Amino acid sequence: AAKKSASSAPITADGDMPKKKFYRSRAHCNPLSFNETFEYPTRPDLMDWTEDYYPEHPALKKDDDAEKNMFSNTFQCASMTIHPDVLDVGCGFGGLTMALSSALPNNTILGLEIRAKVTEYVRLRIVAQRKEHPGQFKNCSVMRTNAMKYLPNFFAKASLEKIF
Repeated sequence: AAKKSASSAPITADGDMPKKKFYRSRAHCNPLSFNETFEYPTRPDLMDWTEDYYPEHPALKKDDDAEKNMFSNTFQCASMTIHPDVLDVGCGFGGLTMALSSALPNNTILGLEIRAKVTEYVRLRIVAQRKEHPGQFKNCSVMRTNAMKYLPNFFAKASLEKIF
């Protein structure tokens, strides 16, 4: 019973740097026989990247209230144009994803990982880096998905600049 209560508490709080040893997972899984269901859009244009993945993206800079009221359509239009254009497929613990965020500040970076524990580690790592370095790492995020099956559901043809 004690083991169950310990596992229900989060290993790492949002904003704290996660420790890799708590997020180890089996090194590989076969994506073609992986039976777990993933949520995915039926078409790329139905995906809103801002809400869960890039809520503080640099392109969404919020101005003062007067300007926001005056240009409310501009904010909505910007949120519709934000989508990842650089992918790190099989991002693992997110080292390359984080490095790409700094190296390509004008791009929107997305790490893709199939393992749940590892994806959570990368998400927490990004949150911790944003807290430690205000204004940085707002152009990167991570998503748990099966890239071999669902990549066309998330990205329109010719919408990606780089894939790692």
